[in-house]
Amino acid sequence: MSASSRVSGRYAKSLIDLAIEQGKLQSVIGDIETLHESVKNRDLYLMLKSPIINSSKKESVMKLLFAEQFEAITMGFINICINKSREGLLPEIASEVLSEYKKMQGITSVKVTTAIPLSAEALEALREKLVASSITDKNVEIETVVKPDLIGGFVIEFGDKLYDASVAAKLAALKKEFAGNLYESQIEKHGTA
Repeated sequence: MSASSRVSGRYAKSLIDLAIEQGKLQSVIGDIETLHESVKNRDLYLMLKSPIINSSKKESVMKLLFAEQFEAITMGFINICINKSREGLLPEIASEVLSEYKKMQGITSVKVTTAIPLSAEALEALREKLVASSITDKNVEIETVVKPDLIGGFVIEFGDKLYDASVAAKLAALKKEFAGNLYESQIEKHGTA
């Protein structure tokens, strides 16, 4: 675990604890979901990470963007991060807050990547299998991604687990296996000559 992820984890836990203490957890989580989506904007992300832009300017921008819709707790938290020169970690802190909240709620986030979009029936069947498997919590949140270069099959990711049943992965494994066999046959050829 890196130093920045430890710091992000501590800040995330502090915000969650404070939100619970003040009875504002749901509102704060909503704010953090909005922040998490917002920092995907390249300009906002780069502004937060920039060592050149001073903290008062960053504070003004964040206030302008979020003060009217965010809880006072959330805005105060953002300002603390800026004042302690941790604003560059806000994207990671937001991710950590959402991850911790999901753990508290018994929700497992699963990312499913397929070559073509999955039907609603296939998604529901996958959800049922994951819940029945006991490797996930009883609440499963599925994010779908379409990557045509998988050719077929699927890739499932959650927590620190990855299950790759894509055609592209199988072809890569076969290619590697054949390359090894060709190499061995070249050695045998040279050894008998």
